[in-house]
Amino acid sequence: MKLKIFHASDIHGSDKCFRKFLNVPKVYGVSVIILGGDITGKILVPVVEQEDGTYKTEFMGKEVKIRTEEELKNIIKLIADAGEYPHICDKNEYDRLVNDKSYRDRVFKDHIVKRVGDWVKLAEERLSRSEVEIYIMPGNDDYFEIDEVLNKSNVVINPEGKVVEIGKRYEMISSGFVNITPWQAPRDIPDEKLEEMLVDLVSKIGRLNESIFSLHAPPYNTPLDLAPLLDNTLKPVMSGGQLVMTHVGSMAVRKMIEKYQPLLGLHGHIHESKGVVKIGRTLCINAGSDYLAGNLQGALITLEDGKVRNYMFTIG
Repeated sequence: MKLKIFHASDIHGSDKCFRKFLNVPKVYGVSVIILGGDITGKILVPVVEQEDGTYKTEFMGKEVKIRTEEELKNIIKLIADAGEYPHICDKNEYDRLVNDKSYRDRVFKDHIVKRVGDWVKLAEERLSRSEVEIYIMPGNDDYFEIDEVLNKSNVVINPEGKVVEIGKRYEMISSGFVNITPWQAPRDIPDEKLEEMLVDLVSKIGRLNESIFSLHAPPYNTPLDLAPLLDNTLKPVMSGGQLVMTHVGSMAVRKMIEKYQPLLGLHGHIHESKGVVKIGRTLCINAGSDYLAGNLQGALITLEDGKVRNYMFTIG
């Protein structure tokens, strides 16, 4: 029996990418769709009402003046499609957002939780009558506040920290936690701690030879974990006019894959490192990310009789 899976990650709040994700079953005929972490965005974008009734905002580094309701509607969509969060306010609230970090953080998180809630509702509306399995997990950049929203759904499954059976055959473990990054993200933890978490998860798997490790962090020292080397100011290091790349993945993830040899490893986190690698018998995939352009990058994988029969990368 064949099982067709679609895996993507790191859409970072892009409304356009998420809607494409929900269209995948219809377009590619898959029965399982997995969104593997870093689903929320990073930027709050104030859209400030002016005294003359127009609005001003900054989008993609440029000031935008908005004169009509149609223009307002269009810029809000553009901001959301790029994974950012438009916040309509007056000048007084804008000043508070600039000067009051706690208030700004609260508004930002409210927008994040609302969009995730809207996405869950949309997934329920579009796919609740289908037999498609929908898995959406957080990643290291995602605040813990979204977990409750994901966990409330009877259609969307949050597989974080669990063993779930997909396609009535294959067991999957999932974790959005990653080894420490320079960005101090909510789910950054020491690699040693990540290893402890993964050992506990793996111990609950019944059939390792038919298991899937959906781990946001890619395995260390592979084509899946190459990212720009950063200096002490977090700026990319250049040499001879070229970016210097370095391996930033998880040694714990690699160790777990080498030791337990699951059927499949599904990873993300490093947008630049779209690729595939074999670690022993395990096929590991990172589909990369191009969310800023509204492009959903993903991997289509066919499993049959306990084996990976084929895979292909998609973008659209």
